[in-house]
Parts: sequence; C-alpha cells; structure tokens
Amino acid sequence: MVKPKQVGHLVINVSDVAASTKFYTEILGFQIAVQRPTATFLTCGEIHHDLALFQADEHSPETRKGNIGLNHFAVQVEDFDSLRDLYHTLLEHDVKVDRTTDHGMTGSVYFEDPDGNGIEFYYDKFDTAEEGLAEMRREGRENTVLVID
Repeated sequence: MVKPKQVGHLVINVSDVAASTKFYTEILGFQIAVQRPTATFLTCGEIHHDLALFQADEHSPETRKGNIGLNHFAVQVEDFDSLRDLYHTLLEHDVKVDRTTDHGMTGSVYFEDPDGNGIEFYYDKFDTAEEGLAEMRREGRENTVLVID
C-alpha cells in the first residue's frame, strides 16, 4: 500500500483570477511564482508552488458552505504573533473572520476567500510533531475560542 509523504499543493477554481490573485498576495502574503491569463501559481517562498488559482468556467455554480467538496484548507504560520498579524490584516481589509479556535495542538483563524472557499491559518503550539499528535489524541481534548487580543 502507498504511504503518502505529505500533501503537495492545492489547486482551486475561482470566479476571477485577478481578484483572487490580489486577495492571496496582498492580504494573505503568498508570492506569485508564475502568472498566466487564466491561472496564477502561488508560493510560500520555499517550493515551485503551494497553491494555484484557475479561472472557473463562467457557468460554474457558486461555492456553498456545507456542500460536498472542500471544507477548508489550512496554511501554517510561524507563531502566535504571525497569526495575530494575519487576524488584524483580515479585519483591516474587511474580511469576515468566521471563528478563532484553540485546538490544543494548534491555534487557528478561519475565514473565506472571495469565492467562499474556507481557509484556516494556524500555528503549532508544540515544538515537535509527536507532542502535537499526543495532544490531538488526548482523551477529553476540546476546542475552545482562541483569544487573539
């Protein structure tokens, strides 16, 4: 049986490539690796691309929360300070924050892109993957609200 190494990249269809490129670069801090008329390939700066935005067909249905398909994707930031900076940047750009959550092993901010695709930005609260996994599996662990300010 195959053993996945990691999730490599994400490709999402968007209603307006230019508007989505602006959102992902100017608000969320991604960098453009390659830009084409109907697609933008974005990077966090380490590899060829982490996220790609493809122009959807004009007759594509809108994204609806709770439908079959992608619930959200997650992007890791370095630490709590970085997450707090993102939170304030979202508010400054009138991006609605759905919720902030302390999962025990991570602290997270949830919101949507211009097309309604769910996004989570998070930081790991433990130094090692083993500690985080142990917290995830801890009996009785419950999510709480992450206090940003």
